[in-house]
Amino acid sequence: MSQPEAPKHEPRSTASRMRPLPAMIFASRWLQLPLYLGLIIAQGVYVVHFLIELEHLVMAAFGNQVALDALVHSIGYKADAPLSTLNETVIMLVVLALIDVVMISNLLIMVIVGGFETFVSRLNLEGHPDQPEWLNHVNASVLKVKLATAIIGISSIHLLKTFINAANYSDRVLIAQTVIHVVFLLSAMAIAYTDRLMNSGTDDKH
Repeated sequence: MSQPEAPKHEPRSTASRMRPLPAMIFASRWLQLPLYLGLIIAQGVYVVHFLIELEHLVMAAFGNQVALDALVHSIGYKADAPLSTLNETVIMLVVLALIDVVMISNLLIMVIVGGFETFVSRLNLEGHPDQPEWLNHVNASVLKVKLATAIIGISSIHLLKTFINAANYSDRVLIAQTVIHVVFLLSAMAIAYTDRLMNSGTDDKH
């Protein structure tokens, strides 16, 4: 007769094997949760701001002077004479401001989703039809490069808005914004190059 098999014991989870101090240190990552929730609230504020600016643009297009004045004030546009109707420059500046809000909102989503997935806990989105493509291979290095690229895009929009409305800015401001944009660009290139060197060094070891 064959001997009865000994009962199999399920291996204890990693959390149950951790000592109290390492477990507490590892659990401290959840302290970041209020930060990400705060960014979600900031995202909501941006949505409200976007809708208000869009409403002002539509109302100004139909001749509402109050909405037009609100738009002109929000974009910092100064004309030689008071505006009574929308002109191409104002429309362009408002649209660029809306695009700016969208790009900052995209940056927030990247930080919220990518940061939470990387530093706090898995979101378990595998197989979800709306899973972001970039989330499949996100890590701290990839997230830094993506954030740097997003900041360059936002800086480009700000710089374009400034040059369109250049008459209302001093040469010092124009030069400063251009230099800052170039610094952002060089910083992103340096981050990407450093990440490439680190990854190539890791690949060589395998």
